[in-house]
Amino acid sequence: MKRVFGKKKAEAPAPSLDETSSGLNSRIESMDQKIEGLESELRGFKDKIKKTKSPAAKKQLQKRALEILKRKRMYEQQRDTVSGQQFNIDQTSFGLESAKASVSTVAAMKAANKELKKTIRKDLDIDDVDDLADDMAELMEDFNEINEALGRNFATPDDLDEADLDAELEMLGDELEEEFEAETADAAPSYLLPSTPLDTPGEKTGSSADDYGLPTAPIGNQ
Repeated sequence: MKRVFGKKKAEAPAPSLDETSSGLNSRIESMDQKIEGLESELRGFKDKIKKTKSPAAKKQLQKRALEILKRKRMYEQQRDTVSGQQFNIDQTSFGLESAKASVSTVAAMKAANKELKKTIRKDLDIDDVDDLADDMAELMEDFNEINEALGRNFATPDDLDEADLDAELEMLGDELEEEFEAETADAAPSYLLPSTPLDTPGEKTGSSADDYGLPTAPIGNQ
């Protein structure tokens, strides 16, 4: 039977969206060129119609210009249709690319989720993490206690109050007063001090000293 009727022809593969969009774009460019050529012809007929004086010739030119205008409008309509098709193709291509990207993203997220679960179950145990956090907290408390102990001033008692401070200050004042009295008692006698000038006449009798620095006897007023 196959030899009689022949083999069924294999269907040609469907063109890709990019190929279809490229083909539509070529058709749009071709129609744009044709529209531009027809517009140039219309401008030429427009100038001829203005310059023609004969009504019959003018009517003939207008008829030909009208035909060109119809062709131009036809190409413009076809171009708009093809442009719409190309837009739909581009939108479809964009949607397909977005869908592929979404599929890849979901696949990557699934793989990452699977790997994360495997890692958590194998390498991470919530109980171990809690125990580690508790151990770290205890170590930090011990460390703080060690720092406080090392920073303690061993020479300063901790049980002193304001009454003790007042008593200490009072004792210190008594000691200073005793030292001052001792220094005054050990001072040099007055006759060893530097001599002072004699009393001026008319003043009351005062102390005086001779050439050797010894005090002289007081002399009454004459």
